[in-house]
Amino acid sequence: MPYVPHTPEDIRRMLGVIGAPSVEALFAEITPAMRPQSFDLPAGKSEMAVLAQMEDLARKNAVNHVSFLGAGFYDHHIPAAVDALSMRSEFYTAYTPYQPEASQGTLQAIFEYQTAVTRLTGLTFANASVYDGGTALFEAAMMAVRHTDRRKLVVCEAVSPIYRVMLGSYTANLNLELVTIAHKDGTCDLAALTKALDADTAAVVVQNPNFFGTLNDFTQLFAAAKAAGVVSVVSVYPVLQAVLKSPGEMGADVAVAEGQSLGLPLSFGGPYLGIMTCTREMVRQMPGRMVGRTVDTKGRTGYVLTLQAREQHIRRQKATSNICSNQALCALRALMHLCLLGEEGLTRTAETCIERAHYAAERLTAIPGVSMLSAAPFGNEFAVSLPVNAFQVIDKLTTRGYVPGFPLGRYYAGLENALLVACTEKTSKEQIGILAEMLRGMLI
Repeated sequence: MPYVPHTPEDIRRMLGVIGAPSVEALFAEITPAMRPQSFDLPAGKSEMAVLAQMEDLARKNAVNHVSFLGAGFYDHHIPAAVDALSMRSEFYTAYTPYQPEASQGTLQAIFEYQTAVTRLTGLTFANASVYDGGTALFEAAMMAVRHTDRRKLVVCEAVSPIYRVMLGSYTANLNLELVTIAHKDGTCDLAALTKALDADTAAVVVQNPNFFGTLNDFTQLFAAAKAAGVVSVVSVYPVLQAVLKSPGEMGADVAVAEGQSLGLPLSFGGPYLGIMTCTREMVRQMPGRMVGRTVDTKGRTGYVLTLQAREQHIRRQKATSNICSNQALCALRALMHLCLLGEEGLTRTAETCIERAHYAAERLTAIPGVSMLSAAPFGNEFAVSLPVNAFQVIDKLTTRGYVPGFPLGRYYAGLENALLVACTEKTSKEQIGILAEMLRGMLI
């Protein structure tokens, strides 16, 4: 029997309430060209037939390529315990912990996550996370706008172009001015960024490592920003925070990150995790949820949502931000990943990633015609200039099972011959050597 949600009598009653004589009249405003042209759907299939068809489609996906893709999303090893623990039904079916008396487990997990990420960034406070790294960057910019009551955002062009597109999209209908400071061969122009700060600037927005993989110490820039009353916002790569100077040590006001590299697999767009941390001065502008630790009337430790006056369920349209999901399951996976690796394991992972990337840079630049885009220090990712279009290299090597990197010409005019190469602890020296020889054979 077909699934029919409404009987003819139901439809007549609804049309009567609406005041439309018929369903056709109800949709008369939609022109024929805009309506579905056909509902000629194929006949239904059995569960077995559908499963077989889906498996056949899945086999067409190339899942065994060796990949040097990065550009903000990285293929790190995820301990098996992360999947085993996070997929317990207590975690993946948990609702927003509005009732602390029924949600102590979830609240404690979020509190521990907040503690872990503040230790990574060196800042004082964290929220329970937002949607992804790009959303976090936008929210950080809006924190600065509210805090300073200023309308200009100064953004380094070496910030992820994906994040900058999101920032432009989310602020398109707001009375804000976005000023983009051009990069210099993949590095931030610190002098130009400092010069752009004025009495109208709400925030300066940078990234470390930046989209090109290069590293910066923004201490002087952030000091200049503080002197001008400007909020300093930095997006970071959480794995490398185990070995790099932290945003807190640099004097940042807000630090954000894409948490995918902490226990979340690569997939077609997520779900991922937007990490947000800030100083005490900025905490009341931070969107979303925050868990605090307290004691009950008997002195026992308890966990509760705090600073809820920022949230939409309390302040409605006056809320700091309408964050309806805090990605708590993704945050839980990040916490599990960090706990399983520990300080030593995360540091060793970061050092291995950097070591492999530098080995790859040595092998690739030994090929005639291949050179580093910048002489600046880099972490686990770097950009090289090729004697040919990077898209050509990617197309040819991908058919041979190796994805050599990301074509920077996709987002940056004039860099059509530049290739962004990333390495993680899963990238072996043997794979790097094979990539180098394949590229050498193509270019020579």
